[in-house]
Amino acid sequence: MSTPTDSPRKPLPKVAWIGLGIMGSPMSENLLKAGYVVTGFTLEQDKLDRLAAAGGKAASSIADAVADADVIVTMVPASPQVEAVCYGPDGILANAREGALLIDMSSITPQTSIDLAKAAAGKGLRVLDAPVSGGEAGAIEAVLSIMAGGEQEAFDEALPLLEALGKTIVLCGPHGSGQTVKAANQLMVAVNIQACAEAVVFLEKSGVDLRAALDVLNGGLAGSTVLTRKKDNFLNRDFKPGFRIDLHHKDMGIVTDAARTVGAALPVGAVVAQLVASLRAQGDGGLDHSALLRAVERLSGEQTA
Repeated sequence: MSTPTDSPRKPLPKVAWIGLGIMGSPMSENLLKAGYVVTGFTLEQDKLDRLAAAGGKAASSIADAVADADVIVTMVPASPQVEAVCYGPDGILANAREGALLIDMSSITPQTSIDLAKAAAGKGLRVLDAPVSGGEAGAIEAVLSIMAGGEQEAFDEALPLLEALGKTIVLCGPHGSGQTVKAANQLMVAVNIQACAEAVVFLEKSGVDLRAALDVLNGGLAGSTVLTRKKDNFLNRDFKPGFRIDLHHKDMGIVTDAARTVGAALPVGAVVAQLVASLRAQGDGGLDHSALLRAVERLSGEQTA
């Protein structure tokens, strides 16, 4: 009597990772922990050294990173950077092998994603836009929410890799859909942070125990992931960047522009977008977006350091 044998496991795809910032570094390291071979490229040598120390390979250029990759992941700040790493003779499209899957996890305009998918198809590459939500903590803990746009087949192929990075992973529609959902996410997060910041200032000026107040508020209908994640930032005035005001300013520009295009009114979002822009103009662009508290404090007549 013969015993069944396990079929050989298909080897994991080789991954090129472009962009090793606050989000990209821990995300690439989670792929390494999951057993993927990761070759990375970024402009900062210390980030390449960090990847190598975690067991990855540091590439000398984009072309070097993507040449042998089955899957290419990009995680860079905005549309101009995505275009810079993807196009041109030294970019991804010119140097990736035919049939590779490009997963852009940056937060960019929906139209940039649509244009990239069309250009990549002409080079024999498949594309997913797959921006994320969850911030640095979510990246480190591999519990990101990932909203994807593209073809079902490409999504199905990418899913095992994405499951090493996030917890909630959804295909939202065709190319650009992931970016549209991410824009809505950034709208909701900014408005939520602003509401929390206003509540903090109101509570403190009223002489209430702030920690106790935030604990009980977070246990009721006012509770949110934003408050859970940012409560200590508010309490300790700790604005070390997990997600910078500069980037949220960029994202609020994306959502307000996209809303104008489709004819959607964002009355509260437009106000918060201006508050984010004001905070950035006052020199706080490099701080975490929870620093919206500083803007409320200034409007309330308090001096901030």
